[in-house]
Amino acid sequence: MPARPLSAALRERIRHWVLSAFPREASTRIDYDQPEGDPGLFGPETVTWRVHACFPGMLAGGLQALMLQTLHPRALAGVWDHSNFRDDLVGRLRRTTAFVGGTTYAPTAAAQALIERVRAIHTRVTGITADGLPYAADDPALLTWVHVTEAYGFLRGFQRYSGRPLNAAQVDRYYDEVRRIAEALGARAVPSSAAQIAHYFDAVMPQLRCDERSREVLRVLGAIRLPVPVAGLSRELFLHAGAALMPDWANDLLGRSRWQRRGDRLSARVLAGMSPLFEQALSDGVASRSCRRVGCDPAILQRAPR
Repeated sequence: MPARPLSAALRERIRHWVLSAFPREASTRIDYDQPEGDPGLFGPETVTWRVHACFPGMLAGGLQALMLQTLHPRALAGVWDHSNFRDDLVGRLRRTTAFVGGTTYAPTAAAQALIERVRAIHTRVTGITADGLPYAADDPALLTWVHVTEAYGFLRGFQRYSGRPLNAAQVDRYYDEVRRIAEALGARAVPSSAAQIAHYFDAVMPQLRCDERSREVLRVLGAIRLPVPVAGLSRELFLHAGAALMPDWANDLLGRSRWQRRGDRLSARVLAGMSPLFEQALSDGVASRSCRRVGCDPAILQRAPR
């Protein structure tokens, strides 16, 4: 049953809170309206345009990715050594959101410029882990890990919170589409289907662990000052809804208790019920603007891809 239309006041309140949390100027002032007809790197018929238009799924999926990424010692070392995550974890979320939104919906030249900018940043992120292992952000293996954790989270978020779950073929299409961004950044052997994602996690699992650094980042994440998009929602709702997207093996590695997992499931149900409210309030977002740029009705984002 379709959600009842929001009042103008409530719609504006949700919109204001979301844009306060993730301001559009964070996307380096990309013009999503011009040039007309430019589909960017994906286009309106892709699964990616639909998945990345679901704000609750993307936010919860991004938080899930951060949790998973704490399990990889070399990936975690880069965050530990080269970011001020203790003071600016929201900024990290905003930058990730801007990059994903830009590479998904921006015109082609702007999307490619974002990729080149991130590639340049990665060349400066190098070091040695606490165990004496060298790491580099442009290591193809680490790029693949970061990409997989994010794509897995975004897809799982869409499946759980959009109300329009994809079928198996569409899931594989999504993974095959978004691997192009990872490959453009320098990743190699990027999984391109659900089966390959599962195989990838099995292969990388021996490298993963939850250590004191992991727990410190998770403590910071648990205290994050996340601007809440709707009055009355707590930060814990999105954190638990993000944790609800993690595979069981990750929950086991992170030591999440039975009570925490029960809270995850409850938050997931609440967020799934609220998803239509975000959809109504954010009808003028970059996804809708990009649809208009290429001459199609933004309602296409609510329909299954051809």
